[in-house]
Amino acid sequence: MSEGFDGTENGGGGGGGGVGKEQDRFLPIANIGRIMRRAVPENGKIAKDSKESVQECVSEFISFITSEASDKCLKEKRKTINGDDLIWSMGTLGFEDYVEPLKLYLRLYRETEGDTKGSRASELPVKKDVVLNGDPGSSFEGM
Repeated sequence: MSEGFDGTENGGGGGGGGVGKEQDRFLPIANIGRIMRRAVPENGKIAKDSKESVQECVSEFISFITSEASDKCLKEKRKTINGDDLIWSMGTLGFEDYVEPLKLYLRLYRETEGDTKGSRASELPVKKDVVLNGDPGSSFEGM
């Protein structure tokens, strides 16, 4: 048995009630694998336990960032966490290098959402590249 993020033990049977709840905390493994495959050569393979490890890490990271944003919202007596709160929490927790690119991404996302309300999907742009800091290697695709 191994210890879960919340300190409870998981694995090893025991009625299976906890397994469903634990899996609810994780992103789907197929999505994790799809993202990981982008960084691996075409003929490369990714072991199942690697995908599961990344799945746990990603879930913990999301919980970590969201918890900090939630605390901020509670102090401000707000019930809804927004993108700005998440970006703020990343800066607060030591991920400063991601703050400016995420602010840019969020601004462009909001502009796109504002421009496309009421329009049909066929009218939406298929792909939009945004170059960050003059480096074509660091761009957001698919916005």
